[in-house]
Amino acid sequence: MNPIPTRIPGFELTPATPDDVPLVLEFIRELARYEKLLHEVEATEDDIRDGLFGPHPTVEVVLGREHGEPVAFALYFRNFSTFTGRPGIYLEDLFVKESHRGRGYGAVLLAYLAKLARDRGGRRFEWSVLDWNTPAVEFYRSIGARPLEDFTVQRVAGAALDALADRF
Repeated sequence: MNPIPTRIPGFELTPATPDDVPLVLEFIRELARYEKLLHEVEATEDDIRDGLFGPHPTVEVVLGREHGEPVAFALYFRNFSTFTGRPGIYLEDLFVKESHRGRGYGAVLLAYLAKLARDRGGRRFEWSVLDWNTPAVEFYRSIGARPLEDFTVQRVAGAALDALADRF
């Protein structure tokens, strides 16, 4: 894939390729470690490969590279708003290696995804952030993101997912 140039000299974006699957999983684990959730990572390289490149891909990944070295990533997927009647993008994971933070790389990734959402006819670009992650919350506010009022993320997983599914 051809690199996507950015406004930061030496920093470019590249869509993930099948050869990048181990790197993507490494970034996922680094993010989970930062969020103190490494114990929850069950994903394998096969899972990531299937999600990105299987017969029915469900996610996409863009890598941020500084002079060719992978230093950041974003994993995202399309969503749909019934209210706008249009697609959007949901950012599942964004991570910049600690040694490379403060250089604008996260902002570049977010701007790229906002443009991608718009170019695909979307009206929304959304993500979640952990309440305790003050640096991320402050950064998101600085680029114009606002929390959704009156909404709380709900999740059913593990045994609760099985119990609910078994009710059908």
